[in-house]
Amino acid sequence: MKILLIGSGGREHAMAWKIAQSPLVNQLYCLPGNAGMTAVAECVPLSIEHGAAIQQWTAARGIDLVVVGPEGPLVAGLSDQLREMGVAVFGPSQAAAAIEGSKVFMKALCRRHNIPTAAYEVFTQPEPALAYIRAQGVPIVIKASGLAAGKGAIVCQTLAEAETAIRQIMVDRLFGSAGDAVVVEACLRGEELSFLALVDGEEILPLAGCQDHKAVGDGDVGANTGGMGAYSPAPLLTAELQERVMAEVMRPVVRAMAAEGYPYRGVLYAGLMIDAGQIQVLEFNARFGDPETQPVLMRMRSDLVPLLWACANGSLRGMTIDWDPRPALCVCMVAGGYPGPYAKGLPIAGLAAAADQPDVHIFHAGTRWHGEEIVTAGGRVLGVTALGQTVADAQHKAYAAVQAIHWDGVYYRRDIGYRAVRREQA
Repeated sequence: MKILLIGSGGREHAMAWKIAQSPLVNQLYCLPGNAGMTAVAECVPLSIEHGAAIQQWTAARGIDLVVVGPEGPLVAGLSDQLREMGVAVFGPSQAAAAIEGSKVFMKALCRRHNIPTAAYEVFTQPEPALAYIRAQGVPIVIKASGLAAGKGAIVCQTLAEAETAIRQIMVDRLFGSAGDAVVVEACLRGEELSFLALVDGEEILPLAGCQDHKAVGDGDVGANTGGMGAYSPAPLLTAELQERVMAEVMRPVVRAMAAEGYPYRGVLYAGLMIDAGQIQVLEFNARFGDPETQPVLMRMRSDLVPLLWACANGSLRGMTIDWDPRPALCVCMVAGGYPGPYAKGLPIAGLAAAADQPDVHIFHAGTRWHGEEIVTAGGRVLGVTALGQTVADAQHKAYAAVQAIHWDGVYYRRDIGYRAVRREQA
């Protein structure tokens, strides 16, 4: 089987690493890929934004399955264009990808189908939004409706912070057209949970539970990022809670999308808030989470490729996944300044020494080759991921590898997995 994987982040490196292990695959291409992915695949120097060029390249190579990693090409309709050519695609249609591409769409879908989510209102002008915020009071959450690389949700503790967020999104256009509309919603309390499941249009196969850390600072403080680290399994996700998530969130949303004419195929990610047994949907994503994918796939013993193929072809029924019972934990190493402005092109030292440590894998995100050395090329640069007998053990191994790696200005949180470790030690 010839497989084309679209994307260049840590999520895609983890997927490429796992796909390359399958005996069903005789050729794996990554478009455009990154420095780490060159070890397991042939990288294709095309932009993910050039759909026509991707179509032509796919047809010329006789690709059997295209796996679309990032949300951008899905929201732009790449999966539809490829399916029209007769190519099997893992990833939802453009219409179904609106569940991530438009928070306005997502919230309205939840409201129509009684899927639990925070109370909200939608605004397209700043003054009515500000008037609503003043009437509701703080804390409150302001979200750009469109795609904002995981940074479009701003939790505002004061009215001044809310006014600044509205100005940045709607006036200064911090996130471009993603801020054409904003969702202003109640601030939920509790503990966040990432729930991912494979979906073939009807059947739903849950993946291992996971929790991530979105805030840039230790203790989950500071600006939201695309994700600073993650671990799996999630101690919060008991068997009972998983069945409730399936009954109250996942089955209803998959049924709703099919009933409204855009059946969902691919991986569906539900970002949930759990508080005193109550489940609320924070967001849906139309793709694997990043960095959740890294620890989840480290734990997956089953071949990933038949699962991707089954989703693409509507044949998940009866399939199961074998999981390594050991926890896995991923620490994201990022460029200094992230999620704000940061430098690129900085040489990375210590990769080989870190990768040689037992039960550790280094997933690349913002990296590229510069001659004979690997340099930084993005905000999130590496996802250092380790398996351990406990979460604390996985945490120890991951940070031992992190300490072997260096570049000018490198930053990482030093407390990834702290909630799970605390539970283990209680």
